[in-house]
Amino acid sequence: MNHHHRKILHSLFTHPINGNISLLDVETVFKELGAEVAPARSGKIHVSLNGHSANFAHSQHSLSRDEVVQVRKFIETCGVDPEKDYPL
Repeated sequence: MNHHHRKILHSLFTHPINGNISLLDVETVFKELGAEVAPARSGKIHVSLNGHSANFAHSQHSLSRDEVVQVRKFIETCGVDPEKDYPL
């Protein structure tokens, strides 16, 4: 994972919650983590990582704070620790 992707991953876990993260950037990070990303119904994307899966709304704008929290929880559930696994 390159430095740019690591910065995006870490920005998902910043406090206060960053409301300026593109879903396209997050999709790239998911792929770098080894996830399978596929389009799903109703304008969503389906992500499978480490035996866990989730659907996220695919929007043309930045992720809302609630969506960032959902992505953060999914990454944590998959056992990824950005500080330990992907330090800056």
